[in-house]
This record gives sequence, C-alpha cells and structure tokens, in this order.
Amino acid sequence: MHAYQDMVFSTAARLIGNDAQAEDIAQEVFIKAYERFDELRGSPTAGGWLKTVATNMTLNHLSRYRARWRFFSELPRDEEHDDPPEFTFPAPETVAMEIDAEKRRAEIENALQRLPEHQRVPIVLYHFEDMGYQEIADRLRVSLGKVKTDIRRGRMALANSLRPI
Repeated sequence: MHAYQDMVFSTAARLIGNDAQAEDIAQEVFIKAYERFDELRGSPTAGGWLKTVATNMTLNHLSRYRARWRFFSELPRDEEHDDPPEFTFPAPETVAMEIDAEKRRAEIENALQRLPEHQRVPIVLYHFEDMGYQEIADRLRVSLGKVKTDIRRGRMALANSLRPI
C-alpha cells in the first residue's frame, strides 16, 4: 500500500477533481487489493493493476453522477475547429524558467481541478492515462466529437488559467 498509495490517489484525484472523493476511491481500491492480496503479493504487475482499478472505479463513480454533467454537446458547436489544438503553456520562457517544477505542477493540478468534469476527465484520460480519443469516447459512452470538443475547450481553459497576469 505504501508503495502505491500516491499513484492510486493521484489517478483518482486527477479524474474526479475532489480530494475527499479521491481518498474514498483510493480506499476502495485498496480494499479490492486486500481481497486479492494472495494474487498481488510480489506481482510485478500489481502497480498496473492498481492504476487500472483506480481509473475504472473513478470512471464508474463519475458515470453514476453523469446526469449532473452539463455536456458541451448541448451547446452551439464551433465547426471551425474540429481537432483540438496542441496543448501548450502560454507562460513566457523567462517566467517559466523562474517557476520551479513543483510549483508549476501544483498550478497545473489546481487548474485541472477547476475544470468542469466533462472537460477534466477526457483531458486526464488523454494526457495522464495515455488513452486515445476513440478509447475515451467508448469509455465515457459519448461521441468522438464530444471528446475532441471537450479536450479542446478544456485545453483552452487550462491555457487561460495558466496564463501569467
């Protein structure tokens, strides 16, 4: 548990955007791991199994509350940009060099948590879980276009919130 607790928690926290809920999910993940302790003890794939379980449990939690999500597919569509732009941070090089890596990571994590779930979840799955657009669409049971739009708009919101004043 000590070796994987940070990874399990951060996986859930990035997806759900709420530390208290992420702690509950992490606890459930480790309960499942305890139930399968004999299989996982000493297994070189235990970390991957825990990350997969954490991702699945978080997505299951989010899908229970999907009715509360406000989908961007319900908003007027911007036909001009079908594919999401590349994700870049707008900070000038001189400012970026002055900010240490830990502070920047914390800024990104905070900005991610401020995103609405329908943007945060696909961005986390794409950038942190290395899932493709179609895999995300299948996992979230939404259209490919919605995934692309939500990722593009989420990236734009992140870029705006990370822009220096």
